[in-house]
Amino acid sequence: MTRVVIIGGGPGGYESALVAAQLGAEVTVVDSDGIGGSAVLTDCVPSKTLIATADVMNQVEVAGELGIFLKDHQGDAAAAIGVDLARVNARVKQLAADQSADIAAGLAKAGITVVKGRGRLDGPSRVVATAPDGTETSYDADAVLVSTGAAPRTLSSAQPDGERILTWEQVYDLDEVPTKLIVVGSGVTGAEFASAYNGIGVDVTLVSSRDRVLPGEDADAATVLEDVFKRRGMEVLGKSRMKSVTRDGDVVTVELEDGRTVSGSHCLLALGSIPNTRGLGLEEAGVELDEGGFIKVDRVSRTTARGVYAAGDCTGVFMLASVAAMQGRIAMWHVLGDAVAPLDLGIVASNVFTSPEIATVGLTQKSVDDGKAFAEVVLQPLASNSRAKMQGVKDGFVKLLISPGSGRVLGGVVVGPHASELIHPIAVAVTERITADQLAHVFTVYPSMSGSVAEAARRLHRA
Repeated sequence: MTRVVIIGGGPGGYESALVAAQLGAEVTVVDSDGIGGSAVLTDCVPSKTLIATADVMNQVEVAGELGIFLKDHQGDAAAAIGVDLARVNARVKQLAADQSADIAAGLAKAGITVVKGRGRLDGPSRVVATAPDGTETSYDADAVLVSTGAAPRTLSSAQPDGERILTWEQVYDLDEVPTKLIVVGSGVTGAEFASAYNGIGVDVTLVSSRDRVLPGEDADAATVLEDVFKRRGMEVLGKSRMKSVTRDGDVVTVELEDGRTVSGSHCLLALGSIPNTRGLGLEEAGVELDEGGFIKVDRVSRTTARGVYAAGDCTGVFMLASVAAMQGRIAMWHVLGDAVAPLDLGIVASNVFTSPEIATVGLTQKSVDDGKAFAEVVLQPLASNSRAKMQGVKDGFVKLLISPGSGRVLGGVVVGPHASELIHPIAVAVTERITADQLAHVFTVYPSMSGSVAEAARRLHRA
């Protein structure tokens, strides 16, 4: 029986464990932070739970347009809605814990051994687990998978204190709604938290070192989102690089490199991630790291050490839970001789959980604009969609990119409510090499938001 030892219980770790067990391996998972990893305990599940609360509040704020009015206990029109952040965060933590327990139960049912402790390599075919009490246990392995994730990046000039200067892992300990929140960083994490806290009624200032929010996303989509942010009262400071963050009592001050300062009650640092790869014995075992400390892997998740694989954020390949899980599955399929296809980042669907959401898959507009690829592009606004009108949705669009020759769908962008769901038919089209005509000929429900996907495809038809 093949012995597989996995270091880390996040999506890359637990999904690979399930595949390995399914294929008959003897599987041990060494985990120090809790099954589910940061994706379940401190990142994806908690942040999207917070965002779900913000989404409901956003819907309530526009309810009047739909003829819905809130009343107070005396029957008068309610002047405002509020949020109990302590209850919200308690729910966030409970849901994360419940999800972690569900995953752990699934591993146990599959016959997988879970060892609580910090794992490290002792050569390429042995893992040493250090328990919380300091006890060490060694596990020999025919194959090892490293899936240790990443942690929030901090700077010496901007150190979190866990009270008013926070990383995204620390915000769930807040009991009171910040009077003013400064979010430093306008990438996916910064934009999502800025959107969420703005949605629950917090005065938010977003500090972006670039000329727009979400510099790595579709420019049309980012423009829509930034316009929505500003319309909802958020202050967006573009081309404003943070120099330092300091605290004086209940006041946090962010100093910018141009000399300006921004003060608030709290500051959230969204400065990117650093891989959890130090002290794991990786280089001693022959595992090569890049300059940022990320593990170098090929498209079947192999490292430079024979029998050692890696998956997830510690590889820096594409820092999504879905990609981590797929990297882990691919590694086990490869190790255990099952049918396997190399990781294809060109078909990965991703989503930014702002309000509105931004979902993307496949070829990007930037690649077309830079001359790296050729595509015909069509943008279909959601404002013309009948279902969108019924729901009071005015912001958003569906964008398709197709091959000028074959008509095959190469990529797509969706901006709007539940874009994470609407991107799926486009992702299927990209993955299965479907043409715009074929996509257009699929029946859609009327009325539905998905009708805009078919409408965009119909606009790309050529006789």
